[in-house]
Amino acid sequence: MPEHQFVEQSAVPISTTTTSGKRSVTAVYAILWGGLVAGILDAVDGVIAFGTQGLNPIQVLQYIASGALGQSAFRGGMATAALGIVFHFVIALVASVVFVFASRRIVALKTRAVPFGLLYGVAVYFFMNYLVLPLSAVAPSPFHIWLFLNGVIGHALLVGLPIALYSRRIG
Repeated sequence: MPEHQFVEQSAVPISTTTTSGKRSVTAVYAILWGGLVAGILDAVDGVIAFGTQGLNPIQVLQYIASGALGQSAFRGGMATAALGIVFHFVIALVASVVFVFASRRIVALKTRAVPFGLLYGVAVYFFMNYLVLPLSAVAPSPFHIWLFLNGVIGHALLVGLPIALYSRRIG
């Protein structure tokens, strides 16, 4: 295939309008916006939820960084808080990538985006809290029913749902 044909085929618009009038988007668009929206909503929820436990927003972000740095993250000031932001959004983008790629293979994830998005958010919560965090350098913390319920419900509504809703718009 000549090179110019490859370039023309790979230049995909970010969004198009379908014959039904609904706006469709590319997978990259869905991944970026789904991850960004989920990351922002989850961060706000985390700051509020952990604020009820006495943590300020900087400490919440340092807690995220402590997954890689351990307790030294809490002595790193704004630098480790910034690292926490980076980690948080990388995780949100990875969650978005997983759902978008799964939705390309499993059509029901697009056609029934709301229930599967809610379930996906719950799955992300359990994956992060019961597999990733125990394997990280985060110090163990006591169980709080309020944080658990907020985490499960929050991840369903604020992580899984936005990712699924962006994913279903892929054309």
